[in-house]
Amino acid sequence: MSIKVSNITKLYGEQKALHNVSFEIKSGEVVGLLGPNGAGKSTLMKIITCFIPPTSGNVSVCKFDILEQSIEVRKRVGYLPENNPLYLDMYVREYLEFIAGIHKLGDKIKERVDLMIDITGLEVEHKKKIGALSKGYRQRVGLAQALIHDPEVLILDEPTSGLDPNQIVEIRNLISKIGKEKTVMLSTHIMQEVEAICHRAIIINKGIIVADALTDQLSTQFFNRSIITVEFDKEVNINLLKAIEGVQKITKIKGNTLEIECESKKDLRQDIFNFAVKNQLSVLTIHKEEEKLEKVFHELTKK
Repeated sequence: MSIKVSNITKLYGEQKALHNVSFEIKSGEVVGLLGPNGAGKSTLMKIITCFIPPTSGNVSVCKFDILEQSIEVRKRVGYLPENNPLYLDMYVREYLEFIAGIHKLGDKIKERVDLMIDITGLEVEHKKKIGALSKGYRQRVGLAQALIHDPEVLILDEPTSGLDPNQIVEIRNLISKIGKEKTVMLSTHIMQEVEAICHRAIIINKGIIVADALTDQLSTQFFNRSIITVEFDKEVNINLLKAIEGVQKITKIKGNTLEIECESKKDLRQDIFNFAVKNQLSVLTIHKEEEKLEKVFHELTKK
């Protein structure tokens, strides 16, 4: 087990940032930690990475306790904080050599720095000062420093925050590539991030875990429905369509395009085709989808 969190509670004065949080992450998993701003995501990551202690509870990383064996934990964890603190006056290569020295990589420093520059796409920029880089390339430097010591676990706090769309895609692709070899936990409040990168999602709200499931199972776990979008060639009698067993709700989108809410356990597309034939209609398009992760997130964190 790469990460084991057991009954973690964190108090800041009288404010409870985390309350009795527990979960486990296996080796090789890519897990998204989801939650609105202020939900406790960063606090949890700081505890896992030994930056702050919990008020109560236990955390182990690669079977090492964060309080009693923090140095062993730090050796095995790569951490990219949300604000990505970097020495802006240092050159990219110089900075990575400095970080490698902190990790006491010795005669492996040049080899590891060259590899990090290669896999994070810093070849063109590695001779520049960090302060002269775009935010996207600064994030790459942050990822390179987190990976320089070849950790087993990678913790990323809002890794694409503030990036433009092209930079977001590049960083996501890089994280996906890294995730094939390491255990990755990343925090975000962007649903597309989780759908694009993560195998599993943990949703936290007001310091409490409200959901923990595989990303493709979250919708069916919390909503007993699916959506079928269908376009007919002409106007439909909605009351007749509602009579199909399993149809819960019909919404007219535009023209002859309808959104049909159905029981998730039953695929009604064949019934809709049969309805069209019976009523001399043609189906121009039809598409079935589960409730989107964004909807699940909203429902679980709106209170």
